[in-house]
Amino acid sequence: MPTQLKYNTSLTKNANLALLVASGEAAQLSELQPEEQAYVQQQVQQESKLILLNRYSHRVYVVVAPEAKTDAARNEAVRQAGSTLLKQLKADKVEEIVLLDKTGTGAGLYLAEGLYLSNYTYFKHKTKDVKPSPLQRITIADASVTEAQVQELAHVLEAVIEARNLVNEPHSHQSATQFSEQLEELADAAGFKIEVLDEIKIQTLKMGGLLAVNQGSEEPPTFNILEWKPEGAKNTKPYVLVGKGVVYDTGGLSLKPTPQSMDYMKSDMAGAAAVAGILYAVAKNKLPLHVIGLIPATDNRPGGQAVAPGDVITMHNGMTVEVLNTDAEGRLILADALSFAKKYDPELVLDFATLTGAAMRAIGKEASVAMGTAGDETVSALKKAGENVHERLVEFPLWDEYKKQIESDVADLKNLGGADAGAITAGKFLEAFTSYPWMHFDIAGTAYLHSEDSYRGKLGTGTGVRLVYNYLSALAQ
Repeated sequence: MPTQLKYNTSLTKNANLALLVASGEAAQLSELQPEEQAYVQQQVQQESKLILLNRYSHRVYVVVAPEAKTDAARNEAVRQAGSTLLKQLKADKVEEIVLLDKTGTGAGLYLAEGLYLSNYTYFKHKTKDVKPSPLQRITIADASVTEAQVQELAHVLEAVIEARNLVNEPHSHQSATQFSEQLEELADAAGFKIEVLDEIKIQTLKMGGLLAVNQGSEEPPTFNILEWKPEGAKNTKPYVLVGKGVVYDTGGLSLKPTPQSMDYMKSDMAGAAAVAGILYAVAKNKLPLHVIGLIPATDNRPGGQAVAPGDVITMHNGMTVEVLNTDAEGRLILADALSFAKKYDPELVLDFATLTGAAMRAIGKEASVAMGTAGDETVSALKKAGENVHERLVEFPLWDEYKKQIESDVADLKNLGGADAGAITAGKFLEAFTSYPWMHFDIAGTAYLHSEDSYRGKLGTGTGVRLVYNYLSALAQ
C-alpha cells in the first residue's frame, strides 16, 4: 500500500524523529540533550549531513539543511536529503517517522516529498523475494505549515505514485482496453468523470491517426475523455490535457532496430499516465478549475494489416498525412486528440508524450523539452512551476522554417522530418492540428529511468504530474 503522509503537531513520546536544521543551529536544538548537542556539533564540523542519535527506545535523525543559491534549489536539495534519509530509515527498519522542521521555512514538506517518493516500489508481479520498505507512515509535525498543506501534498504524491504504477505495468496486463479500465478505477477513486470511446465511436469520429496506428494490432484502440468540472469553476474555458497512450510500441513495420530499444516500450504511455495523474490530483484536492484530459490509447504492432511506410491517411480534422515511418506513431494519435480538443474551445491545451529520442539526446534526463504557441506569460508560468518542483523545462523554437521538413509530395504533411531537429519537427507536426493556445512537452528523457536517481527512483517517474498541478494550483489561487 502507498506510504501514509499525515499532519500532527503533538509529538508522541519515544517517536522516531527527524529534525531538519540549519548547520549553524544544529547544536542548539532544544530536543537534544547536552551530550547529544556536543556530538551533533562535532559531526556538523566534519560536514556530516545526516546524523543519527540512537536512544534505544527510538532514534533521532538530524538532517542538516543544504545551502543553496535559490529557494527552488534549496527545496530540491531537501527533497534529495529525504531520499538519503530513507536509506538510513530502511537500514534501521523504521516504520514511522515524525518530521520537524527547525529552519522555519516550511521545508519539512520537501523533506517529506523526497522521503515519500523515494519509498515507492513496484512489486505487483513478484511472488517471492519481495522486500517492501518498512517505512509506512510519515508525520509532519511542523507548526509553520497547515494540515491542509500536508493533505494537498499527500494527494499530489498519491497521484505521482498512480502515474508510476500505470507506466510500470507490463503490456501483458495493459492493453488499450485494460488501460481504460485502470483509468476508470482512478476516476472512481478520485472523483472525476470518464467516458471511454470504443473503436466504432473512434471510426465515427474519423480519427485516422489513431486507427492507422492500431491497424496492426489484435486489440482495439480506445479514446478516453477525463473531466473534472466542479461547481463554481474559476475558468469559463477548460484547460485541456492530452496524453500519448501507446501502451506498447514495437515501431510497427518500421520495427525498432534492437531489443534494447523495445524492452521498456511499455512506458510509451507515460504521457497518458501523466494526464491521468494530474486529473487525480486536481480532483482529490478539489481545485476550482474545469480540466479535461484526452487520452488516445493503442499499441503499435507490425501485424498483417499494419499501416505501411508510404501510406497516406486522413486525420480527424480532414488533413492527409504521408506515413514515412510507422515508429513516428505518437504524433499521429496525438494529432487526432489535439484536433478533437478544438470542440471544447479551450483556454489552453497541454500535451505530454514520450515522443522523440531526439529530445532525450538533446537534454538527457535532466529536463523535458517544451514548445508551443501559448505565449510568453504562460511559458514563463510553466517554467516557474517546473523550477518549483524540479521538473525543469527547456523551450525549443517552433520557427516556420522547420515546417519545410514535414512537407509531403503526395499529402498535406508527412510524419517525419529530416535527420536534424527531430524533436522540433515532431512539435511542428503537432502544431498543424492546433488552433488555440498550446504547449507540447516531450518527456522522453524524464519519464522512465534505467537506474535510480534520488527520489525519482528507477523505472517510471510520474513526471509531469507535480509540474502541471503546481501550475494549475497557482492559477486556481
